[in-house]
Amino acid sequence: MANEVYEIPLRYRKMENLHIVFWLFKDISWCMIWRPLGIAMIFPTLIIAIIITFRTRQFMSEVCHNIAIVVWISANSYWMISEFLHFDSLPLIGGITYKHLAIIPFSMGILILGYYYIWWKPRHRDLLETM
Repeated sequence: MANEVYEIPLRYRKMENLHIVFWLFKDISWCMIWRPLGIAMIFPTLIIAIIITFRTRQFMSEVCHNIAIVVWISANSYWMISEFLHFDSLPLIGGITYKHLAIIPFSMGILILGYYYIWWKPRHRDLLETM
């Protein structure tokens, strides 16, 4: 078991690296308030994250982490759009604003990782996984 290696095919690794480039362009655009580029970068960033998640579905550790990334990008993108379109600080209920709705997908990511680390992984200690 100590000699087992998890290998990522080169075409998958290239896609993951390109995903990082799109993600950085999205976040730089957010920081610099470049609305069209920021909104445009949501699509390749999210699509590649979904493809990576689909390709790693046979490994519970990978799929859980990659689903968490998909919901993180979704939350992050919603938050960015809410600021770009100036509805982030509008009140929704009490002191909660529309920006705070991003907590829903962020929380989903935490719950998915909690499921993996607290429930799934301890019950499958003998199964060879990537994490």
